[in-house]
Amino acid sequence: MKTIKTFGRTFGLAAVLSATAFASAEAHVTFLDREAKQDSTILATLQVPHGCDGKATTEVRVKLPEGFVFAKPQPKAGWELEVIKGDYQKTYDNHGDKVKTGAIEVRWKNGNLSDDFYDTFVIQGKVSGVEAGTALAFPVTQMCGDTVTAWDQVAGEGGDAHGLKSPAPLLKVVAGEDHGHDHDDMAGMDMSGMAGMAAATPAGETVKAGDLEISGGFAKAMLPGQPVGGGFFMVKNNGKTDDRLLSVTSPVSGEVQIHEMETKDNVMRMRQLKDGIAIAAGETVKLEPGNLHLMFQKVKTPFKQGDTVPVTLTFERAGKVDLVLQVLSAQGK
Repeated sequence: MKTIKTFGRTFGLAAVLSATAFASAEAHVTFLDREAKQDSTILATLQVPHGCDGKATTEVRVKLPEGFVFAKPQPKAGWELEVIKGDYQKTYDNHGDKVKTGAIEVRWKNGNLSDDFYDTFVIQGKVSGVEAGTALAFPVTQMCGDTVTAWDQVAGEGGDAHGLKSPAPLLKVVAGEDHGHDHDDMAGMDMSGMAGMAAATPAGETVKAGDLEISGGFAKAMLPGQPVGGGFFMVKNNGKTDDRLLSVTSPVSGEVQIHEMETKDNVMRMRQLKDGIAIAAGETVKLEPGNLHLMFQKVKTPFKQGDTVPVTLTFERAGKVDLVLQVLSAQGK
């Protein structure tokens, strides 16, 4: 894994800090919500208020501290996404599964956020094994072409974070009334060990269009306030001529993009397929979690289990095809 150069005094990824160090400045990269309950799944939303000395932000890298686990970043339109995976210092329980590895760094790359605008970068994850009254540091590297700004400074025990020039975003951990009995996190987890639950739930109907047969359509339930959703289905080409899925639209979201996800050397990369997906003659193409999939951007109302999501698929030869995706639980596959 590459080493990222930073500026100022830095601490390890697993920095768990006293509450007295918890501070922020609006000119810095900070969290929208700066508190999180123990053992809860959250949407950690980083605010990037400006560029680097007037230059547009082209990349944002976030190191994830020990105690923030099972992380899943939210893709952003126009940006490539990389997730660096590695070993946790401890073993964490994910509903009966012992997990020792996961995302340790997230990178949004090759974007263009003008210095004139503000934007947010969201990571879903669970706060686990962290004492109340402490704070987690998320060192951020903001890149603007060849200009780099590192938000990675952390005040020592009893120190004053207000005096830091480039403070790391901090997330304060607080006790919750239901500490130790959190159930909301199930809405955001990809629990492959419980895949049998999803298999028992029927997906969408089969639709035929010319030589194409489209089946198994479903979407995943979303967390409240989550603006991005995922959709999946299977296309079988029974003909002797190649076809291509060119685009997808839906009335429930501002935009639907076709994405590909690939993991190589513990690095997960996600990119938009602007040219669509080839459907070769006699072949079957699956859109499934961890591979090809639909990405619903700017969703108007988060998908809830039991709902349906209408989409219109546009193929090069078969033309427009209407399909209904069944919304399964968040772990549905």
